[in-house]
Amino acid sequence: MSQSSLRVEPAPHPRGGAGRFGRGRSGLGRHAPAWLAISPSLLAILIFVYGFALWTAYVSLSASRMVPDFALVGLRNYERMWGQDRWLVAAGNLVTFTALYVVVTLAVGLLIAILLDQKVRGETPLRTIFLYPAAVSLIVTGIAWKWLLNPGTGVEAFMRSAGWEGFAFDWIIRSETVIYAIVVAAVWQQAGFVSVLFLAALRGVDGEMVKAARLDGAGPIRTYWSVIIPAIRPAFISAGVLLVAFALKTFDLVVAMTAQGPGYASALPSTFVYDMAFQRNQLGMAAAGAISILVFAAIIVLPYVVWEFRKSDAR
Repeated sequence: MSQSSLRVEPAPHPRGGAGRFGRGRSGLGRHAPAWLAISPSLLAILIFVYGFALWTAYVSLSASRMVPDFALVGLRNYERMWGQDRWLVAAGNLVTFTALYVVVTLAVGLLIAILLDQKVRGETPLRTIFLYPAAVSLIVTGIAWKWLLNPGTGVEAFMRSAGWEGFAFDWIIRSETVIYAIVVAAVWQQAGFVSVLFLAALRGVDGEMVKAARLDGAGPIRTYWSVIIPAIRPAFISAGVLLVAFALKTFDLVVAMTAQGPGYASALPSTFVYDMAFQRNQLGMAAAGAISILVFAAIIVLPYVVWEFRKSDAR
C-alpha cells in the first residue's frame, strides 16, 4: 500500500465538537460555572458586610436613638461620643490592650514554639496542652480568670494562706491596672494557638541555612535571631493580623471578667457600642462607635497592605 493512499483523520475534540469551536468560547463562558458557584457567597458579602457597613455609616450621621431616624445631623454623634469620658477611656484601653496583647502573645507563642522545636520528649501531648486554651470559650476564660485574680478567692488568697501575708495581686479590682489583668487572660487564651503557627513555620525553615550559620560559628541564639526568625516573617504577619482582629472585637472576655469595671475602667469600644445601642438607646452614637472601630482597623491594616503592594511591584 502506497503512502499516498493513507489518510489521517482529525481527532475529535474532547468536548464533542471541532477544536476551533471549543477555542472560540469566551473567557466568561469558560468560567461561568465557577462564577455561578461563588455568586451566593459574593452576594452575601456585598449585603451583610459592605452593605451593612454603609448602612451603619449612614446611621452614625443620623438622629437615630431608640429606632432609626433618617434625618441627617452630620458629625454630631461623633462630637458627642468623643466628648464622653467613657469613650475616651475605652479608646485608650483599646490602644493599651492591643499593643500589649499582640506583642506579649507573639513573644510567648514564639518562645513556646522554639522550646517545642527542640524535639522534646512528649511533644504531641505538650502541643495539645498549649493549644487547649484556644478551644475554651471566651466566657469560660473570663469567668476562670475572674476567680483566679479575685483577691478573696484566687492567687492572692492562695499565697497568703501559704504564709506570704504581704503578697498582693489585686489588678482586677484596681481601675489603673484592670486592663492588664484582661491582657493576661487574653494572652493565656491565644498564646498556644500562635505557638502552633510558629512551630509549623519553624519546621519549614531550610535546614541548609541553619547548617551554614552554625558552620560560620553562630551560636543557637544568634542562629535564631539572624537566620530562623527572619525566615518565618510571614508567620509573624499572619499571627499579628489575627491577634489585631481579635483585639478590636474583644467583648465577651471583658463582660465575663470585669463587666467593664471598676466603674467603666476596663471598657473597650465594643462594649461602648453595646451600651449605647442596647442600654442607653443611642443608636446613632453606637453606630459612630462602630465606624470608629472600623477606622482603627484601617489605620492598623492599610499601611501593611500598601507596603506589601509596593514590595510586589518592586519585584
